Amino acid sequence: MNTRHFSRSRSAQLLASCTVIFLAVGISSCTPKPAGPEPVAQQFLSAFGDRDIDEAAKMTDRPDSAGPVLSDTWDALQAESMTAETTSVKMNGDTATVGYTYEWHLPKDRVWTYDGELQMGRKDGDWSVRWSSTDVHPRLGDKQTMSLRATAAPRARVNEHSGTDVLVPGIVYRVKFDRSKSNDIIGSANSLASVLGRFDASLTGQSIAESSTAVKGDYLVTRLRSDDYDQVSAQLGAISGVSVSDESDLVSTDPEFAPDLLGQIKKTIIDEVDGKAGWSVVTVNQNGVDTDVLTETAPQPVPSFSISLDRNIQIAAQRAVNVNKDQAMMVVIEPSSGAILAVAQNKAADRDGPVATMGQYPPGSTFKIITAGAAISTGQATPDTMVPCPGRIEIGERSVPNYNEFALGTVPMATAFARSCNTSFAKLASEMQADTLTTAAAQFGIGQDYNVVGLPIDSGSVPPASDLVQRTEDGFGQGKVVVSPFGMAMAAATVANGSTPVPQLISGRETTIDGERPAITPAMVDGLRGMMRLVVTSGTAERVEDQGEVYGKTGEAEVDGGSHAWFVGYRGNLAFATLVVRGGSSDNAVAVTRDMLTALPEGY
Repeated sequence: MNTRHFSRSRSAQLLASCTVIFLAVGISSCTPKPAGPEPVAQQFLSAFGDRDIDEAAKMTDRPDSAGPVLSDTWDALQAESMTAETTSVKMNGDTATVGYTYEWHLPKDRVWTYDGELQMGRKDGDWSVRWSSTDVHPRLGDKQTMSLRATAAPRARVNEHSGTDVLVPGIVYRVKFDRSKSNDIIGSANSLASVLGRFDASLTGQSIAESSTAVKGDYLVTRLRSDDYDQVSAQLGAISGVSVSDESDLVSTDPEFAPDLLGQIKKTIIDEVDGKAGWSVVTVNQNGVDTDVLTETAPQPVPSFSISLDRNIQIAAQRAVNVNKDQAMMVVIEPSSGAILAVAQNKAADRDGPVATMGQYPPGSTFKIITAGAAISTGQATPDTMVPCPGRIEIGERSVPNYNEFALGTVPMATAFARSCNTSFAKLASEMQADTLTTAAAQFGIGQDYNVVGLPIDSGSVPPASDLVQRTEDGFGQGKVVVSPFGMAMAAATVANGSTPVPQLISGRETTIDGERPAITPAMVDGLRGMMRLVVTSGTAERVEDQGEVYGKTGEAEVDGGSHAWFVGYRGNLAFATLVVRGGSSDNAVAVTRDMLTALPEGY
């Protein structure tokens, strides 16, 4: 009874004291400390988790020491939030050990969880946290701090068909010109053009001066590779108004290797090459030296990207087209897979953009592949069917001649194909239905809309021809038929493969195709293979006969101001289409193709 009375008296005294304090400063100041080590520990943890540093420090026996460490921890970890809770309690008289679990939420969705122990003490009946750096982390020493570190993931590389790198992580330098900071705008622009001309011949003092007026502040003149920048850095530094900054990028291992196409590929994948950065939390001593790693998550790099271009084929094709002063281009496709192995254009062709894959040109006699295939498919003719090959033929209002009006008389269609008789195929086309050639072209991959990731493409157009003259002209690749070298390379690949492949450039990126793709028939494949072989062994492409078992079709398409030279075909698992714009005789395109084949290593 006395004990209970004593307790009530103590309660009454406490209530009276609280009442006085309440009247003076408010009710919050009279909140009693929780009883027992675990509630006090949880109050400390909760305040620390709420970033209420003063309140957390007050729950320790050394608030002045605890406060700065608790505050610095939040700052050093760049923490966004933290939750903490007690896990266990062990008491021994006026001391206790309370287990804790911290869960830190750090930038970029990083979560760090760990366990430790708080040492508790009781004095005058009140429990408090016995302050130590281990109250923040069990391995944190006195006079140490924690620091969050990021570890960048290595940027992905891009490798070509045979496995070598074509784009690698590197640094490029942005050369900028601010006319407002130049004491001689024209002089600076001319000097800049002179210094950079070795890397970009299109830059002129006038173009730099005029373009810089269109922007306020820095005008980006060009980007330079590290090797190029090293050659001219001193000269650039002497030009007023010029500044240079560096940035991470993917850079080509060979500036001559398909630069335009690699530029398209880089734009396609650049947002995906960084991977996921790693991170760690380390302890740092008072001298700024790392002493321990408390947690570490390794970076997760993105696997290398693979593209279908083949270094050896691309280089051989590029060197072959570079010999020409006229616009020259070549596309090489792997028939079995649809892999685009090479897209080569010389500088003359580059001026018109990606014409090897998008340019639209009359195909000339190379289109006889389509006409002959249509004739076989519809049962109109076979390679052995006898067809007329006069020097000139009149169909409707159109007079169609052979080259120099050569005549063969009546010969098998295979012979007319090998010798490229316009009159034979004009006659065959004139007797077809309006959409026969359209359907046949689709069987060879021409006329559909291709979405090949990383590569702009227009395969060509073969519109239905109800008009007799148009259909006649279409039959030997004039009329309204237009194709790109890509489209004709697809046709050759279809014959080589026995079915129309799906082209692709970047591994893992699906190509989508809009438009009908009727299956080519075995009779078409067998017939065309034999006829295309005759073109090389006894026809218009004998120049390339020494390059193995080559199958092909030549073409010379008449245009204003001359004629385009074509050669389309395949050898083994390489299908190609070569075009020399206004190159005259098709033999010139055969010669370019031969140069490419000759340059390939053994085994290609």
